[in-house]
Amino acid sequence: MKIRYYNAKIMTMADEACSISEGELHTENDRIVYVGEAVEGGTFDKEINVNGNLLMPGFKNAHTHTAMTFLRSYADDLPLQEWLYNRVFPMEAKLTPERVYWLSKLGIMEYLTSGITANFDMYMKTDAIAEASIDCGFRTVLCDSINNFGGTVEQMEKDYDKFSSINSLISYHLGFHAEYTTSMEIMKELSELANRRKLPVFVHNSETKSEVEGCKERYGMTPTELLDSIGMYNYGGGGYHCVHMSEKDFEIFKNRGLYAVTNPASNLKLASGIAPVCTYLEKGIPVAIGTDGPASNNCLDMFREMFLVTGLQKVSREDAAACDALEVLRMATVNGARSMCLYDCDTLEVGKKADFIEIDLNQPNMQPMNNIAKNIVYAGSKQNVKRTVVDGKILYDSGNFYIGDSPETIYKKANEIISEMK
Repeated sequence: MKIRYYNAKIMTMADEACSISEGELHTENDRIVYVGEAVEGGTFDKEINVNGNLLMPGFKNAHTHTAMTFLRSYADDLPLQEWLYNRVFPMEAKLTPERVYWLSKLGIMEYLTSGITANFDMYMKTDAIAEASIDCGFRTVLCDSINNFGGTVEQMEKDYDKFSSINSLISYHLGFHAEYTTSMEIMKELSELANRRKLPVFVHNSETKSEVEGCKERYGMTPTELLDSIGMYNYGGGGYHCVHMSEKDFEIFKNRGLYAVTNPASNLKLASGIAPVCTYLEKGIPVAIGTDGPASNNCLDMFREMFLVTGLQKVSREDAAACDALEVLRMATVNGARSMCLYDCDTLEVGKKADFIEIDLNQPNMQPMNNIAKNIVYAGSKQNVKRTVVDGKILYDSGNFYIGDSPETIYKKANEIISEMK
């Protein structure tokens, strides 16, 4: 199908300045085939008047646990370790593939309302996650979360081969939960796999002070130093949270080309700390943004995350000029895509995937239009997401979802699941 989006403002994110032009964008099936000035003529299956709104790349949620929607507001106001071991793990033991399927669909709905067109999903029952994403038409990058409680490196390699070819909407990366939940034997086995297949690895890293101190007590090194010492990062990858980092950690991230994925709302709610985002930027370490899961956030809202990223850096640095909003916008879009190896989903250019959103500028919080790009970070909200397009298909439009199931069906299933599990 060939679709024309015209009368639009377009921010391709292909330049550092996040410049905006006026014109139109054409898609054919899953690809962008034209971006530029208004044109006359041409044959299209559908033409959409954007009415002066902004088209831009969709946000990329670079770290989340989507199916944890069932724990939203269930285990709040607890320290991380107590939250994880006493409330989260026991409930997760009750999950089944069918439950993960419906809970993932609920999370995907929320992503779409927040302008998120792809997620980096680190969770269990990966077959069910993939099935939910495919059925919804949503793009998901799976990341394994193997640890001492479940999973094997042998199965991870099989999953990598399977999910790398199952559907164009699905891809897969090696990963494990964290150093403190994973034995050295498993970590070394995973490192061997990563080096043999020349693949990146992703993991929760240095989220809390206690995590870092515990690793030092066990191995005499920080988590980053430990993983690098066993060759885990020889082919890149990244860390989720990366709050409590040493100078040596920064050096390793820079030299290995690792991505630091910051999750400010989760880190605030669990009192984990403030990630040193400005330091990453100063050292040339790429930063992406994730919401983390809906049990620790509790919402899947990229607008809130973007504001917190810049706001927290300004406070921690005592500098209102710290962490420019344009940098943050790139973290939420371009950097997020690249951290997930979605290199054809990062910008709006001919040949790239047709994953983009329409931002409604005809809302009070978007007026006057002094600087649209910065306004998205400082004043934007879900109310401004008018349309979300993934793989060339409109999945969300003006409050309506086009993902196969009705919202009522998904809500009913989610509430039935949590009632059964309590």
